[in-house]
Formats: sequence, structure tokens, C-alpha cells
Amino acid sequence: MTTFFEDAFLKSIAVKNACIEQGLGELQNMSKIISESLLSSGKLMLCGNGGSAADAQHLVAELLVRLRPNVNRQPISAITLAQDTSTITACANDYSFDSLFERNLLALGRPGDCLLCLTTSGKSKNIVRVMKVARKMNIKVFGFLGKGGGECLGLCDISFLVPSNNTAAIQEAHMTAGHALMEAIEDSILAGE
Repeated sequence: MTTFFEDAFLKSIAVKNACIEQGLGELQNMSKIISESLLSSGKLMLCGNGGSAADAQHLVAELLVRLRPNVNRQPISAITLAQDTSTITACANDYSFDSLFERNLLALGRPGDCLLCLTTSGKSKNIVRVMKVARKMNIKVFGFLGKGGGECLGLCDISFLVPSNNTAAIQEAHMTAGHALMEAIEDSILAGE
């Protein structure tokens, strides 16, 4: 009989194994397109809500600062669209929380940039809106999704869909994919310099 904590690990492993079984080619494709954008003076913008916002910030830090302790390189152009508490609360108060990422994208995004949205449900209004605006701005849209992908699935140029309905397991798989994606991007940037 497994303990509570062993069971938690086994469930996480099962979801990650399901990701492997469905194939991970979309992550390779994301890496190629994002790296090409960055090597052409583009930037990578990330966003998410709640835990996914924290994951987006974490992945941005990996590119801005350092991902691997043995790899010293120039910062890689990445930013989160969840700017700061002042911007978030001003937008929520003056407009709506639904327009937060959209407004920041309109200010910071340029054609040729890339947008990576992390959402476990694929239904968040602010994520759906920013994806739609990004497509109009000629910004490539990528999604780390779960729970079937929701409306966001159809708005992505490429998506990594975790085959699970468990929010925690989806976020754990997103971070595994995110770290691997950032490492692949870093390798491509270093090879292209």
C-alpha cells in the first residue's frame, strides 16, 4: 500500500508518462520558432494566472538570468505580461482583469515576437483575449494547456496539451516542459551567436 505522498508522486509520474506517450514534437517546434524569433531580435512574452503566473515568471527568470549554473551567457529577451501589482490592480480597477494581458501585449509586443500562455483550463478570458490580439499583431501564439485545451486550443499556433484534468498535475507537467523548452532555446541561442 502506498502512502499519501508516494501516491502524489505516482500520479504526477503517470501524467508525465501520458505526455510522453502522446508525443512531444510540439515542444521541439516551439523551440525552433521561438529561437528563430529571439535570434532575429524578437522577444518571448509569457503569461498565466495564479500558479501559472508564477510559473511564467519563473521561466522568464531562467532566460533573463541563468538556467544552468555551468552556462554563462548574455540575457535572453523574455518578459512576463503580469508586470507588477500596480499595473495589475490599476488595470483591474480602471478597465477589467480580462484586459490585463491584452493591454500589456499591445504596449510591449511587436510583429515577430512570440507569446507563450500557460493555462490549465484554456478558458481564462484574459488568456483568450491576449491570444486573439497576438494573432492580429503577427505574434506567434503558443500554449501550455490542460483539461482539453478549452477555447485556447484553437487559438494557438502550437500547443502542448497535458492529458489531465488535475490542475496540480497539469502545472507540474507544464514546468517540466517549460524547463526543457528554456534549455532547448538557450542551446539554440548559444549555437546561433
